[in-house]
Amino acid sequence: MGALKKKTGVYYGVNAILTVILFAVLLFLIDSGTLSRYNTTIITNVCINVILAVSLNLVTGILGQLVLGHAGFMLVGAYAAALFTKNIGLPLSVSLPIGLILGGLLAAVFGVVIGIPALRLRGDYLAIITLGFGEIIRVVANNLKITNGAQGLGGISSLQTRNNPAGMFIYAFAIAALLIFLSFTFGRSRHGRAVLSIREDEIAAESMGVNTTYYKLFTFVLAAFFAGIAGGLAAHQTGMIDPSKYDFNRSVEILIMVVLGGMGSITGSVISASVLTLLPEMLRDFDQYRMLVYSVILILVMLFKPSGLLGRYEISIPGLFQKLTGFIRKKSSGKGEAQS
Repeated sequence: MGALKKKTGVYYGVNAILTVILFAVLLFLIDSGTLSRYNTTIITNVCINVILAVSLNLVTGILGQLVLGHAGFMLVGAYAAALFTKNIGLPLSVSLPIGLILGGLLAAVFGVVIGIPALRLRGDYLAIITLGFGEIIRVVANNLKITNGAQGLGGISSLQTRNNPAGMFIYAFAIAALLIFLSFTFGRSRHGRAVLSIREDEIAAESMGVNTTYYKLFTFVLAAFFAGIAGGLAAHQTGMIDPSKYDFNRSVEILIMVVLGGMGSITGSVISASVLTLLPEMLRDFDQYRMLVYSVILILVMLFKPSGLLGRYEISIPGLFQKLTGFIRKKSSGKGEAQS
């Protein structure tokens, strides 16, 4: 048991060091001007989509409940964070983290309101209810004076300026890294295993004493919380909120990231969110054909790998390194025996 904990600690330590190195390299490239403002914006959008995909994977992949209104929680968080930073009168460096937390909390409140009645039911009721919630939020935002109606909310300040090109990237990367760490630790904890048991067989889990309603609600609210934070980041990244951008298609886009990477695989969600964010930008010169290529890739994956790119597996850099060294040692020992 002690050896297992030590091994897990080493894995987490190596992954943490690699994450810090990646962050330092990207930060250096941005601050030095090697990466343009356009490229920095794309990288920040990758981090935001990683937050959305990983948070949705908590519900759809780990819990096994289909959600079709993730963009609705994102929109709630976007308005809450933007209205707070616009009206509080504090420097953005102070008001932004508070606004992001408020946006996440308000989205979590909506998650509780929706989840309490929906998660007591079995089947596709949650998908239907969250789909309706996403459309209701969008329609309400289009008709409220405080949100500036269908014209959208503009004039939102951003930390990404000429003097501070990495302002929004730092927040987006840090939150994405935190969510990935929490997702891994949650999935391997006692509570995470209770959630996994609900995914595998809810009736059996309930008969074994697992409080299925509590764990389903907790996971759903946690996902809504981080979706609200991602919405706040997106609002301050673009400088405006257009309610039409947070429709059903946006929710499906996030769901595709989860399905493509593998439902239940955090690593898969990170990879697919990164690829599906970068791919449209890489194919921008082929604007007439990029959606065709995008669709063909999805169809091919669903035909030949319906479980997603990684299924429910996770990629661990220390684990890969250990397997690689073991393979090399095995080969070298085999050659030595052949020569002898």
